[in-house]
Amino acid sequence: MNAGREEGAAAAAAATLQLLGEQPPEPQAAESRTQRFALCLPPEPGEEVKEVEETIEEILIRLDEFCGMTDMIRSDTSQILDETIPLIKAKVVEMNNIYAKVDKLEAFVKMVGHHVSFLEEQVLQAERDHSTVPHAVRKLLQSAASFRN
Repeated sequence: MNAGREEGAAAAAAATLQLLGEQPPEPQAAESRTQRFALCLPPEPGEEVKEVEETIEEILIRLDEFCGMTDMIRSDTSQILDETIPLIKAKVVEMNNIYAKVDKLEAFVKMVGHHVSFLEEQVLQAERDHSTVPHAVRKLLQSAASFRN
């Protein structure tokens, strides 16, 4: 196998010399030049190739991880659009109904408050007009007024 490698190196050296415009040297000189040229080559080109292959492999692994993450994001987005948003819309409609009921209750409490105030004013006016109201009724009205507050 080394012989084939040396022949290939010799052929490459001869081709390089032809490109440079030099004549190939005699066979003995060519062998010495071939040996010198072989010394200039890196000792193990396989190691560099392995490093490049490992780097490419690592990049491919990272690319697969990235693709997996984008697929996961895409599926999560689809789930949100297909399932979660309709649920949120339904809850919004439900909450709007609850808000309407709360508004009606607030209006009712306000109306009752006005009626109680009006009734209290009438009772106080009646007490002033008829100052003979028993003490128990007066306490009852005061407790009703404190209940309203």
